Amino acid sequence: MKKEIGTVICTPDGPSAGDFSFVVTNNEDGIPVRRGQFVEMQSNEGKVIAQVQNVKKTNRYFMRPESVKEYEKGKESLTSIFPAGRWEYIVAESTASGIQTEQGLEQVSFPVSPGDKVFEVSEKSLSNFLGIDENGGVDLGKIRYHEMPAKLNLTKLLRKHVAILAMSGAGKSYTASVLMEELIDREREKGRVASVIVDVHGEYTSLAKSPDSDNSVDYSDEVSIIRGENVKIGTPNLSSYHFREFAPDMSASQGRELSRVISELKSEMRNGRGRYDLDDIIAKVEENGESNKQLRRALLDRLYDLKSLKIFGKNDYPSWKELTVPGEASILDLSRVFSLRKKRVILTYFARKLFNKRKSGQAPPFVLLMEEAHQFAPSQRSAISNSILKKIAREGRKFYASLVLISQRPVRLSTTVLSQANTNIILRVTNPHDLDHIKKSSERITRDTADMISSLPVGQALVVGEAVNHPVFVDVRERKSQEAEHEAGLEEIAKKYEKKREKEKEDVEAFM
Repeated sequence: MKKEIGTVICTPDGPSAGDFSFVVTNNEDGIPVRRGQFVEMQSNEGKVIAQVQNVKKTNRYFMRPESVKEYEKGKESLTSIFPAGRWEYIVAESTASGIQTEQGLEQVSFPVSPGDKVFEVSEKSLSNFLGIDENGGVDLGKIRYHEMPAKLNLTKLLRKHVAILAMSGAGKSYTASVLMEELIDREREKGRVASVIVDVHGEYTSLAKSPDSDNSVDYSDEVSIIRGENVKIGTPNLSSYHFREFAPDMSASQGRELSRVISELKSEMRNGRGRYDLDDIIAKVEENGESNKQLRRALLDRLYDLKSLKIFGKNDYPSWKELTVPGEASILDLSRVFSLRKKRVILTYFARKLFNKRKSGQAPPFVLLMEEAHQFAPSQRSAISNSILKKIAREGRKFYASLVLISQRPVRLSTTVLSQANTNIILRVTNPHDLDHIKKSSERITRDTADMISSLPVGQALVVGEAVNHPVFVDVRERKSQEAEHEAGLEEIAKKYEKKREKEKEDVEAFM
């Protein structure tokens, strides 16, 4: 049986079709209603699902500060003289979010009536209202103030891309790790995707390690790590277009000369010469005395500049097949790659490769998760990786190629890319410029909701967009895998460091 918690009252502004207030009539359970909680009630249109936007407590005995002050000067408090407790009441200001009918969800077009009873929302009503997928959904945690799993439909969550936004230390990477666990854990019968993680700081590598504790789930067989310093781009797979993409200052005439050289090398490769690398291209350009000397010199400058990145070989490593295995995750660990340009070249090449393979049906549906997404798709300056990310953002949903963008500075993230992320998972954000950018990117975020974002504790997130029918706050569940080292406390890391140094010293002394 549903629990009654209040009664709709009249206020100067309502009830209106969108907003109403109710006085709490059941005040025996400590905290009967909270800001952000969902409630339900019956109206002429059907069952109304509403969300509490604010909670106020008042007492007429304490409305005149001068009277309270005078009474409190005496030996007895005001509450001991008057029955003040009986006059205390709670008012919850609420927004009518939608109507549940036999046809589905509809907008509220008529106000509820004063005197209507307000109830705690039932789990079934809330599940239907939010669009929760109880059987095959991605379990991010619990819906805040409701003991109900936040299981989001995989298609609605990922098909049109996701952005996980928060300030540093608010739990972005932790939430993303929970999402990765859910994708790895999916049963084949429910549909599995491949996950590719672009890990800028090495925050996800713990997923690939066997845990130290029996309390953690071992994902080491399903997760592989590719170290950024070992990544290679197969030179025979590149056309002059790719080289011009990697070196934007390469002129059209230089590109034509390079295209001619590549054609010669490809012809030799088909005739049994074997695969070639960037050194072979450079050698071919240098030995070609027929071309313009100045043109050749300028082209060589660009090629030597690319060679300094040390990522061009004869074959791809990893191959696109190694990266995209359904139900598994591949981590491109770029934590030891210090050149931002090199990171962008790696991302650009493999993102384009995977997208093209997906378009042709050779690669499985995949999720490309990017930490520090604003580094690869910046808003105010060009980056070589911008083009392919914008392309996947615009066209990926047609081919089931999804982006998960993670950023602590949304204002620095390309508006074109961010606007295509139809689901936002937002943890604590306090920077006013970032908050304003987030509000502009999602029309479902109101001023009240934005205010709540700035005060969210670590581990709580607002989910808004395609994945849910209404913005909802979620307590992100604990991760099943072993805690990443960066999530440990400073004290623990300091102790580990000293123990490591002591052991190294003992080993040296023992050797001597």
